Amino acid sequence: MEDVLIDDRITDIVRREQGRLRSFVRKRVADEGDVEDILQDVFYELVEAYRLMKPVEQAGAWLFRVARNRIIDLFRKKRPVQFEENEDFGIEELLPSPDAGPEAAYSRSLLWEELEDALEELPEEQREVFIAHEIDGRSFKELAEETGVSVNTLLSRKRYAVLHLRERLKEINDEILGETR
Repeated sequence: MEDVLIDDRITDIVRREQGRLRSFVRKRVADEGDVEDILQDVFYELVEAYRLMKPVEQAGAWLFRVARNRIIDLFRKKRPVQFEENEDFGIEELLPSPDAGPEAAYSRSLLWEELEDALEELPEEQREVFIAHEIDGRSFKELAEETGVSVNTLLSRKRYAVLHLRERLKEINDEILGETR
């Protein structure tokens, strides 16, 4: 009798959440086969949670969290990206192309959020020169004339900023891709 109640509960959750969950995954995953695989994995985990006598209290939120994790797992399998250790640092080179589909757009947004957080961690002088040069596209000569700080000092500040940002983006990239180094 209890098994029937559990089955009914799972069926109700699947009926209620399936459409929204499918839309959530489709916005982030281009391949319809991958969408179906992710949905099957998510619902399988729901059934397993109930079988292990761990009923899910907030089923909707739980399902979306599991789906997000499965999407990240998919990124890990599909797109190994390596960060190069050269002195030329271009934000666009480190981020997936915005035209590469929903998976890349989602990954790009995660990396962009991490970049913003990493920029906030920088000392003010490093952050300002990095943003002015990389994001605003201003030259070091122009910045030196405006601030009275030498070009070499500005280059040094940017270099330290780049080193920090590379490390932070490498961390999130490794997390997304599941690499351990």
